[in-house]
Amino acid sequence: MDAATLAQQPFMSVPELIRMHASRSPRSTAFIQDGQVVDYGELDTIVDQVAAALQRDGLAPGDIVSICAANSINYAVVFLGALRAGVVAAPLAPSATPESIADMIADAGTRHLFLDADNARALAPVADRIQSRWITLDDSDHGTPFREWLAPEGAEPGPVTIEPDWPFNIIYSSGTTGSPKGIVQPHRLRWGHIRRGLSPEYGIGPESVTLLSTPLYSNTTLVPFFQTIALGGALVLMAKFDAERYLQLAERHRVTHTILVPVQYQRLMDVPTFDDYDLSAFECKLCTSAPFRADLKADVLRRWPGRLIDNYGMTEGGGVCSLLAHRHPDKLHTVGQPVEGHDIRLIDDAGNEVAPGEPGEVVGHSPGLMLGYHNQPQKTAEAEWFAPDGRRFIRTGDIGRFDEDGFLMIIDRKKDMIISGGFNIYPADIEAVVRQHEDVGECSVVGVSSQRWGETPVAFVVPAAGRQPDPVAVREWANNRLGKTQRLADVVLRDALPHSAIGKVLKRELRETYEM
Repeated sequence: MDAATLAQQPFMSVPELIRMHASRSPRSTAFIQDGQVVDYGELDTIVDQVAAALQRDGLAPGDIVSICAANSINYAVVFLGALRAGVVAAPLAPSATPESIADMIADAGTRHLFLDADNARALAPVADRIQSRWITLDDSDHGTPFREWLAPEGAEPGPVTIEPDWPFNIIYSSGTTGSPKGIVQPHRLRWGHIRRGLSPEYGIGPESVTLLSTPLYSNTTLVPFFQTIALGGALVLMAKFDAERYLQLAERHRVTHTILVPVQYQRLMDVPTFDDYDLSAFECKLCTSAPFRADLKADVLRRWPGRLIDNYGMTEGGGVCSLLAHRHPDKLHTVGQPVEGHDIRLIDDAGNEVAPGEPGEVVGHSPGLMLGYHNQPQKTAEAEWFAPDGRRFIRTGDIGRFDEDGFLMIIDRKKDMIISGGFNIYPADIEAVVRQHEDVGECSVVGVSSQRWGETPVAFVVPAAGRQPDPVAVREWANNRLGKTQRLADVVLRDALPHSAIGKVLKRELRETYEM
């Protein structure tokens, strides 16, 4: 089945597509990691073994397994084997606290927990709260070793016909702070991602080699992961991101596709020998998950071959905007335009659409929406907005504005907005000014409690390479360029800003440490 024919299919499941590639090109590479190579014939066999083992253990379509581990080939095959059995995978962030992970496992009703030695040790203090069977992907002795648990080679699972609206996976949106919300994504949503991978701008197919260094529990990673494996390409996995190692792998394997978050792009572009690496095989580089500065996009376009696409969207589904940066170098300050079949609108606090050119909360509709938050119907309802025609949209919590050409500009996170003396202040506007100071590398602005103003902005600053900024001087310099209501109450120097594994600055952590 060629790309054009595949794109016309109303629905195909990931397990079906893996079986198709295994039948047609069994010796084609599916996975590469640390010298281990798995081809599609081997992948199809072990996916059957995982599915058969799950069925042997009594798991049926709709049951849930969790995975809490570093990226590995075994991690990937468990996820894929679960899908073949109709079982729902709930990948969990190892960076979350043990208590939060235990909460997520309880919320999911996890039957089996797949993990590695590091995470088993981390979960030991809450082991009595976790009723799931522990299976160790690295065959360590913290549970049943994966090779012992796996069904024998040649095992065939019972047939499962996957429906488009069946749950595919549950992605937990929180875990470092706050109450975790399990986002239930259907197979239909993943099929939409796969079809997008067939577009000429993405160009994913059997000749593609995709390098992934972000964690497999994140939707950021899972989109190109499933696009590549479903379309017959090869996946190069990194357990942990390292800029030099990334460049070495990209050169060695002639990588064509990747996804990175902005902080990773910055670290790569800062490698002194970046320009010495042969990256000429690259066709398409993707970015998502956090604001991608215009000047950094421009640097990537200038020095790194291949197309650059900045995607804006939510794990919950809804609409996606896409900036084809290589086609629109004058729009690098935006997140692009709605992709085909996606409807992006802006609404005010009363739920009414705003006038053209006015800012509002971004809401989106697409053919692929989450089924809801697992076990949290009230939270699901709070995340929804319905258009006058009854169509369901998902609220993003972001404040945006469309320019005259229909490109969306994200002003800030609604929850990060600072209300000082009754005025709405957007941290991104202040950050853009502070970053212009020659001594400033990174900057994040948060609102902290103020008896006089209610809230007041504070900037956390990481020095530029080789610089030693004076916090008072930076504050005065910035305040001379900011509006009266935007002026900083304080500038705090940090060696580094706290980031999540997918590159988002943990503003709540900054705020809490300042106010302690």
